[in-house]
Amino acid sequence: MGKDTTVIREIEAKDNAQIEGVIRACFYEFNIPLEGTAYTDPETSHMFEAYQNEKDLYFVLDFKGEILGGCGLKPLINHESEICEIQKMYFSPQVRGKGFGHLLLQKCISAAKELGYKKCYLESAPQLKAAIHLYEENGFVHLDAALGNTGHHACGIWMIKEL
Repeated sequence: MGKDTTVIREIEAKDNAQIEGVIRACFYEFNIPLEGTAYTDPETSHMFEAYQNEKDLYFVLDFKGEILGGCGLKPLINHESEICEIQKMYFSPQVRGKGFGHLLLQKCISAAKELGYKKCYLESAPQLKAAIHLYEENGFVHLDAALGNTGHHACGIWMIKEL
């Protein structure tokens, strides 16, 4: 499973069930609260449909038709239009630690710039130590409180990056 056989592409409707499975499995694996997180977010069951607006994007990691992860961005709800939120970045265990998180995050940051955003915001759970480290390595800095109104009140890590 190398970078030469794995494709990063925009989500398609046929990917919904697979990416939902990847996302939901991470909550059990890392013992993340289900309420107030992406687990109970209605979009998680309809990811393709949830990322169809003009300034939304969701990318999946496709290994020979198997979806092994994803990451997306949308305008931050109830906040300035120049800030996007990096959302729903989750990976299957078999692809973690191989650099795909970095590639996907960089693709989202580049897309955010192209879409005219000035900052990227994200929320995470303290249990996701590797993800938080990845965000820090890519220039995200910690905030003391949440921005906007994501509905993910159980996420205790808030970060932002200037583009």
